[in-house]
Amino acid sequence: MLLAGDIGGTKTALGVFSEEQGSHTPLTESEVHSADYGSLEAIAKEFLAKTGMKVDRACFGVAGPVLAGRAKITNLPWVVDEASIAKELSLAGVHLLNDLEAIACAIPELRPEDVATLSAGAPVAQANIAVLAPGTGLGEAFLTWEGSEYRARSSEGGHADFAPTDEIQSRLLEHLRHRLGHVSYEQVCSGVGIPRVYDFFRDVEKTQERPDLAERIAMAGDRTRVIIQTALDAANPSPRCTAAIETVVSIMGSEAGNLVLKVLGLGGLYLAGGVAVHLQPLLNPRFLQSFRHKGRFAEVMSRVPVHLMTGKPGLAGAAAYGLKRTYAAKMSGAPAFS
Repeated sequence: MLLAGDIGGTKTALGVFSEEQGSHTPLTESEVHSADYGSLEAIAKEFLAKTGMKVDRACFGVAGPVLAGRAKITNLPWVVDEASIAKELSLAGVHLLNDLEAIACAIPELRPEDVATLSAGAPVAQANIAVLAPGTGLGEAFLTWEGSEYRARSSEGGHADFAPTDEIQSRLLEHLRHRLGHVSYEQVCSGVGIPRVYDFFRDVEKTQERPDLAERIAMAGDRTRVIIQTALDAANPSPRCTAAIETVVSIMGSEAGNLVLKVLGLGGLYLAGGVAVHLQPLLNPRFLQSFRHKGRFAEVMSRVPVHLMTGKPGLAGAAAYGLKRTYAAKMSGAPAFS
């Protein structure tokens, strides 16, 4: 029995999986608000106590780079450590992997109902695959073909320097550089970035907004959610929210295209993350236009398939990785996680 988890800056999803049921069918699962807890161990302990299920190993996808079995969670004041978790939960083994690596692990096992295709394209067999996930932060990963199967590779590309592609984005960069010093893509096309882009259109571009909407957004506990909801509300339009979200989607498309070019992801681009899912109605055509706007490589980019992953790919990917390692260890007699 495997405890798997997708540990993000906003939400933590946990599930118990078995080899018989596989990575798409948790025996039980739960989702909580990460910031309500002081540690991953506290969430896992509460979850296992409520379910009463016995697990002997765990695999967690965590939002941050994993170095020597240890990670500092991005956008949370947590440090997670494989040995400490194993001891605290009395488990035989624990494995941590980057959350985007976990999402990438889910791609080879995706079912038709797990994806929405934005552009079918013409994928190149066994070519690299790119993964971009705007959620609380901006995650990036990719997969490479290793003889007989795809292998997930982690990245922290979301923290690379933001490069504007038009005059408005240039002014946005200048505005944020004075406030943040370093401006990464995560700062302008993720959950933490959307309010910053909205404030730019309020303070610099002076984009109009109805006073009641402006007050509602200013008072919201989760400004990102309200800005997205308002931008998508055709019956109650907001010029400022619309401008902010359209800019975010354009930047997201540009960076997705950058990632595909850097890893030569001709096998396709897979989008994931709560922000991407919520913005699905705006991804075609604005996202695709920015994605393909790559000069001499525009025609190549037009042939790259683009898919949106729905459901819980981070949890499914962590489970797929953990179950695969467990099965391989059972076949070889070696420890699953060492």
